[in-house]
Amino acid sequence: MLWFLIIGIIAGWLAGNLTKGGGFGLIGNLVVGVIGSFVGGYVFSFLGLSAYGTIAEIIMATVGAVVLLSVIRLFK
Repeated sequence: MLWFLIIGIIAGWLAGNLTKGGGFGLIGNLVVGVIGSFVGGYVFSFLGLSAYGTIAEIIMATVGAVVLLSVIRLFK
């Protein structure tokens, strides 16, 4: 569980920096990263891809978080 949260924080921070938004603070990065990891898991499984290993999990969660932030910004 702790590892999942750490990956969520890293993914949220990376996504915030990649989408011109900057970081969202520890809690914001955690929320974006954790929700993004679910989105990334869905997108990767839809495409027939899977993530094995820590780096791959971070990449998957970051991709999901970027998708999540892009959708949120469409409605903003």
